Amino acid sequence: MTLYQAVADTKTSRLTTMDVVAVVAGSLLLTLSAKVQVPFYPVPMTMQTLVVIGLGLALGPVRGAAAVALYLAQGALGLPVFAGTPEKGIGLAYMMGPTGGYLAGYLPAALLAGWLGQRGWDRNVFTAMAAALLAGAVIYLPGLLWLGSVIGFDKPVLAFGLTPFIPGDIMKAVLAAIAFPAAWKWLSRKGMN
Repeated sequence: MTLYQAVADTKTSRLTTMDVVAVVAGSLLLTLSAKVQVPFYPVPMTMQTLVVIGLGLALGPVRGAAAVALYLAQGALGLPVFAGTPEKGIGLAYMMGPTGGYLAGYLPAALLAGWLGQRGWDRNVFTAMAAALLAGAVIYLPGLLWLGSVIGFDKPVLAFGLTPFIPGDIMKAVLAAIAFPAAWKWLSRKGMN
């Protein structure tokens, strides 16, 4: 059971209005997380990866991935949902740039986080931290491969596309490891799980 299922009190596999609302709200939250930059060393960070992982953990693999897919579709259509995009957005051109692989990695990350969340990994600090780190690592696989194909593998791809982001990703995993077990504990006090 996921947090969403505990709150929505749904154990059915049928699509409900609440599912649609959760998916749309998730895509909007992902858009908001892309627009907020947090000062951090060595590079400023957005909260996108935390939200992608959180959507998976909270909504489960199907709903979490659906929210991410909706977000990506909005961006592909030219809506200004991505980090650093202007008001009118630039659609597929942005997605074909250096960050395109990371965006593609959001889908398997949400699926993995959701799968782990369904198995209870989000209920204690240690497994929630592991789930967040594993799901976050999944984003780097297509991200680094795509970045290398765009800038050239003769460049230090890891130095550009991985190393500067590790401290921020660890911080985001810590936040997930605190937030999700706390949410489950709160729900258990309310008798909702």
